[in-house]
Amino acid sequence: MSPLLGTLVYQVGQMFLIPTLAIIALLFLYALQALGSFLACWWRRRGRAPGRETHDLRHFDLLRWAAGHPAAQGDEWDVAVRRLLETPRIVSIVAPTMGLVAAMILMGPALRDLVDGDFSALPARLSMAFSAMIVALVTASIMFLIVSVRRRWLAEELAWLRSLAPLSEPVLILAGPTPQEEQEWDETPAVGRARAVA
Repeated sequence: MSPLLGTLVYQVGQMFLIPTLAIIALLFLYALQALGSFLACWWRRRGRAPGRETHDLRHFDLLRWAAGHPAAQGDEWDVAVRRLLETPRIVSIVAPTMGLVAAMILMGPALRDLVDGDFSALPARLSMAFSAMIVALVTASIMFLIVSVRRRWLAEELAWLRSLAPLSEPVLILAGPTPQEEQEWDETPAVGRARAVA
């Protein structure tokens, strides 16, 4: 490889350092915001099965989407599930990749300083490389946790929606249950309390 080409590739690689670190910082902030929302949702969903108390859909993402799209069925629900998980899944994959890129970019100058015998900037470069990787891995771990649990939540909601499918395209009623339905719920266990009308 010619020295000119090697220098050009090196300089191009170094140009990506600041954007990569900025992306890692943004992904980390997004993960913190997503974690806060996830914990709040988990706290309010405790002990509540999909379809039960469906007049409050704030923490049932798929049921809320289905209520807004009453004509949706089957494959459309599957697409909605994938869409709801798309962004956190992308973040969980992109974050460690960006961390590795940042670490490799910083390791280049560090290795060059090591070969040249210049140890003055070596600790700072290595520290930044490992810090970027750690932040990226923490971000990916948070998002992986959120994606895993939300996938189960959405699967439960999807199963409940599919259980209503034979009822000729039911429509979720976003109203509180009547006293008669409250009594039926107490006496007969069921998956959910939402009423379905043809």
